[in-house]
Amino acid sequence: MTELLTSAQMRAIETAAIASGDVTGLELMERAGRGVVAAILKEWPELATAPHRAVVLCGPGNNGGDGFVVARLLKECGWEVALFLYGDANKLPTDARVNYERWLPLGDVAILTMPQPDGAELKALDRATRVSGTDTGPALIVDAMFGTGLIRPISSLAQMLDTVQIDEPTSDPRSPYVVAIDIPSGVCTDSGKALGGGAGTAVGAHLTVAFHRAKHGHHLGMGPARAGRLRVADIGLATRETQRARARKALCELHGTDPIHPVQLRAHRLLEIDRFGALAPDLWKQSGHKYAHGHALILSGGAGHGGAARMAARGALRIGAGLVTVGCPPEALAENAAQLTAIMLREVADAGVFRELLSDERLNALCLGPGLGNGAAQHALILAALETKRACVLDADALSILFFDEADALFGQLHDKVVLTPHAGEFARLFSDIAEKLNAPATKGPAYSKVDATRAAAKRAGCTVLFKGPDTVIAAPDGRCAINSAQYERAAPWLATAGAGDVLAGFITGLLARGFEPMQAAETAAWLHVECALKFGPGLIAEDLPEQLPAVFRDLGL
Repeated sequence: MTELLTSAQMRAIETAAIASGDVTGLELMERAGRGVVAAILKEWPELATAPHRAVVLCGPGNNGGDGFVVARLLKECGWEVALFLYGDANKLPTDARVNYERWLPLGDVAILTMPQPDGAELKALDRATRVSGTDTGPALIVDAMFGTGLIRPISSLAQMLDTVQIDEPTSDPRSPYVVAIDIPSGVCTDSGKALGGGAGTAVGAHLTVAFHRAKHGHHLGMGPARAGRLRVADIGLATRETQRARARKALCELHGTDPIHPVQLRAHRLLEIDRFGALAPDLWKQSGHKYAHGHALILSGGAGHGGAARMAARGALRIGAGLVTVGCPPEALAENAAQLTAIMLREVADAGVFRELLSDERLNALCLGPGLGNGAAQHALILAALETKRACVLDADALSILFFDEADALFGQLHDKVVLTPHAGEFARLFSDIAEKLNAPATKGPAYSKVDATRAAAKRAGCTVLFKGPDTVIAAPDGRCAINSAQYERAAPWLATAGAGDVLAGFITGLLARGFEPMQAAETAAWLHVECALKFGPGLIAEDLPEQLPAVFRDLGL
């Protein structure tokens, strides 16, 4: 896993590094600019073959200072560079001002007046970026207007974007490549929301170059769609141990308390192989009989409603549970028996029978919800499961039953071995006030994020919450949090198919049976879920997901 940072954490790390004397702010700015140019030439090697034209849009802060460095480096390579400064050069921060002055001997600076550029300034910007006739326009537009420090919407940003036409980058070969420094201007670094209410206004880029670590907003909300492709440039900050200690000290001084757990990103294959390699001797390669690998029990609905539970059961079995049993009402026995082989089957007529079944302590992981149905009988089944305090996944119908439980008899029974797996609609029903805060327009930054919302939900419920989506967020009640990002090179839009969530619930249940603790089971299952989708490719249906696990495990060296 890799660590994601908030804007405050990144500032704390930089501040601590500068205060230590290891590096100066000016050196960091130079490294950032060089990192951007290197990323551009790596992404589009054809731009290294001959000088081209570029337009660099610099803002009034240190993001603009990075832009001045990029402009200078391109100019030194023979490029023709048009540079625009949104703001007053005399008010630039110290390091940005130094790089502004380093640029002046190389070229002009066209001013875009804050807060509102006038017509002549916008016409100059339009001429610099125009594509007409035989004029192919610039090869590159660099967005260095507002980076991770932006906390308020910029009213004139929409007008500038309309002028430059980088709101939605096109694939037209005559159109320039758009590169954002830090994060596309207008996107909240911590939430991925566009600042300004509603859809807001934000730059759309083909490539975004972040520094040191990716930020929450690169993987949440509309951040990935606006960022295009994401690259993280190393700017030579301290080792992980040193920077964590320094950042923790800086944040403690800032807030007066210990900072919350860092957010982890499950997205890097090589790091995941290391993680699985560490787990394999204990959890995948251990010897012993089938009960040593756990026994998962998945409850099914009535006749004609067993498909979801069967898919969950298949997922639990494929991911490594030693035994998997489907429990169903008497009228569904024949249907399930006709379609289950390696998965065992038990009749569960009511909560009383279920309690008798649970007297077998070898049943160490439960899953309720997929196709279960809604009603008093199902409410009693969920209550019986929670009362055992065993590892338990509540999905689909079980989440609806939690919502409709006006007496909160079930919510009060949730415990630290439970995993809730809501999608956005289910989350909004279960945690309406949290969802309302999450879905409110982002009028200022840092805006309330999906990370904030999932952490708050997990703390309230007292259990692990997996909030589904391409930006799946998993949080434990103690504040631990991870993002499973199915975006950028891991995008798998075909995963949005009926039953995929049931398989995910089964994956989590199977890992719980194997002995994973709930947060770890949810993280790992979500990551494997995406890997299976990527392994299969377009055309995927939910039933295909468990069958990809053996190939994924082989790739991981298990």
